[in-house]
Amino acid sequence: MALDQVSVAPSDVDAETLLEIYRRATLINKTDERFRSLLTSGKLRLVYYPVRGQEVLSAAMMTALQPDDYLVTTYRGVHDQLAKGVPLDVLWAEFTGKMTGTCKGKGGPMHITDPDTGVMVTTGIVGSGLPIANGLALSSQLKNDGRVTVVCFGDGASNIGAFHEALNMASVWKLPVIFCCQNNRYAEHTPYAGGTSAKQIVDRAIGYQMNGVRVDGNDPIAMYQAARAAVDRARRGEGPTLLEAMTYRMLGHTFGADTSYVPAAHREESIAQDPIPRFRQLMLDRQVTEATLGEIEARIDRDLDHAVEFAMASPYPDLIELRRDVLAEEIAA
Repeated sequence: MALDQVSVAPSDVDAETLLEIYRRATLINKTDERFRSLLTSGKLRLVYYPVRGQEVLSAAMMTALQPDDYLVTTYRGVHDQLAKGVPLDVLWAEFTGKMTGTCKGKGGPMHITDPDTGVMVTTGIVGSGLPIANGLALSSQLKNDGRVTVVCFGDGASNIGAFHEALNMASVWKLPVIFCCQNNRYAEHTPYAGGTSAKQIVDRAIGYQMNGVRVDGNDPIAMYQAARAAVDRARRGEGPTLLEAMTYRMLGHTFGADTSYVPAAHREESIAQDPIPRFRQLMLDRQVTEATLGEIEARIDRDLDHAVEFAMASPYPDLIELRRDVLAEEIAA
């Protein structure tokens, strides 16, 4: 068992992989911006959980996976869903409650599901995804299909009973699962120290004899290396990893929410450590041209234009959908 802060040299991640992480992080960033822009203009009405500041973490984590690996995430999970490959058009359609969405518009942001890309469950209950991830990992173990399951959750979820039960079970059975705690320092409106006794989430791995790693989730290289090591370990049959990825939630719990509870110093720190411009500068320092980055960004903008247009033009579910997907077979009384 190891409890380490991962630190690696830039040369440890090849240029192609780093560019892919950048593409996914930019997709997340631009999608988040587009949602907030449409909400601000009144063209869209929904409950939205911003992921500004957590883009790089998800992009690196999902790049370390294979396309058929499994993901379980939470209602604040648009970054995970995009990074895992959920198509933009059906994702936007689901967020806007349209029939063409991943769940025919009946799940919305709380329940994005897309098995084709490995996004098996998005949960609306804090901490509930961890036991579900264990079930997926157990299935893979029994079938020996080589898949790895990643479950993403916030620091607040580590205080839920399901967290401890899931870690214990995963360790006992050596399940191929990665518990990715996206520690953004706030559980809704409660600062980390106000609700968690452990100095670090990763310390809890000790109690379950589990591999534990703490990493700067906003560093694309360190995050990718930590994720890749955990994925490879799980795929080799060496059991689970508790991966505590440190990040920062730059906006409120929900879009438009009051953030007066955030100390000014913390807010200034998040702005100064914004991972997106830092990542872009890293790419330029690695001799990736402005033209290459600009092409990636322009392509994402075009894809977003198409996805938003598709979602807005799509129909809402028919009333008959209220009676579908509820029971396996409806039997008349």
